[in-house]
Amino acid sequence: MAYSILPKLKIRNNKMKKFIVYLFAMMAIPFALQAQQETIHKFAPLPYAYDALEPYIDKMTMEIHYDRHHRAYYNNFLAAIKGTELEKTPMETIFANISAQSVAIRNNGGGYWNHEMFWNCMKPNGGGNPTGKLGDAINSTFGSFDNFKKQFAEAGTKRFGSGWVWLVVGADGKLFINSTANQDNPLMNTEEKRGTPIFCLDVWEHAYYLKYQNKRGDYISSFWNVVNWDYVQKLYTDALVKK
Repeated sequence: MAYSILPKLKIRNNKMKKFIVYLFAMMAIPFALQAQQETIHKFAPLPYAYDALEPYIDKMTMEIHYDRHHRAYYNNFLAAIKGTELEKTPMETIFANISAQSVAIRNNGGGYWNHEMFWNCMKPNGGGNPTGKLGDAINSTFGSFDNFKKQFAEAGTKRFGSGWVWLVVGADGKLFINSTANQDNPLMNTEEKRGTPIFCLDVWEHAYYLKYQNKRGDYISSFWNVVNWDYVQKLYTDALVKK
């Protein structure tokens, strides 16, 4: 590019020509790097400070969980899809055909996406009962909010090994609770029961072990104090619109 412009500039000094070529090359580097890094998949900032969910979820757990575990899933996912069309493919589309992808994409893509939802399902001074259409749907489906919490907690405590618990909107628009292993989620076509997840809980040990050790039930009980029902309500409304 630089050489094509030089004749028009009528520069006769060879040193000046070399300098201009170098200058153009340096100017092109940021654009080349941007092209290499272009992807629709971004690593979102944590919506609150590491200590914002104290005393229910401790600062050290949040920092390690977000900045090491979640970031590692994201980086490994980008490495697994590097140079492919998946760099610009929405996660929901990737999950819909996850059975055709590698184990690295399935595990790391799930870990990246699941955690991002998880952070947003919590907030400082959260908790309480869901209201509005979401609250009505939970009461109608599970009999009461207390029954919902009991069933959700049971799904979490009975999940053998590592995994997640989800509140999901099915194809019929009705709510159901589902538990998935490892970093799978209800959007993946590998799941027997699929739907649109609107609420989740991470029950991997790294999510709670520093504070609760092996007492997963205590961790789940504390979790209800930080739930961001406004966010869950929005996801529920969006899911119904899609139906």
